Amino acid sequence: MSDSPSLDHLWAGWRHAYITAVSEPGDTSLDPDHTGSLFERILRRPDDEAFIVHRGPTCSVLLNAYPYTSGHMLVLPNRAAAELEDLTADELAEMATLTRDAVVALKAAFRCEGVNVGTNLGRAAGAGVPTHLHTHVLPRWEGDSNFMTSVALTRVLPEPLDVTWRKLVDAWPA
Repeated sequence: MSDSPSLDHLWAGWRHAYITAVSEPGDTSLDPDHTGSLFERILRRPDDEAFIVHRGPTCSVLLNAYPYTSGHMLVLPNRAAAELEDLTADELAEMATLTRDAVVALKAAFRCEGVNVGTNLGRAAGAGVPTHLHTHVLPRWEGDSNFMTSVALTRVLPEPLDVTWRKLVDAWPA
């Protein structure tokens, strides 16, 4: 048993099907049969099944399957690249544009008071999928660190992923 407490989540078990459709638990590397990274496999699925908010020529935006809060999106290149320096100029420019568009969509859909934007490069930096870089974009509100997270180590999400996805698709900038 670990000495450090773990963070629990309260939500429906139907989300398990989303992850197991593209990956085995803990699989964040390339498949043995070279079919692509976790995110490349997700991007091969239909938008409504994989909760893909926007597809661009070189980068896409999807909902985080394990969000910190409703509206938590990931901006990522369509191909696996581990480091920023591995991106082409077009990919880097599109990631920046889509990150901005994700912020605009969050503000429109959720009327949030702030937004966190961050990229963890490498396992030591906290990257959960170190072989395929991605930028987290998530809404924040004053006082959104409540007793459930700080005392009970649990997050409560007020809506299912499909509702969040529809809100963000509808709010995506033209």
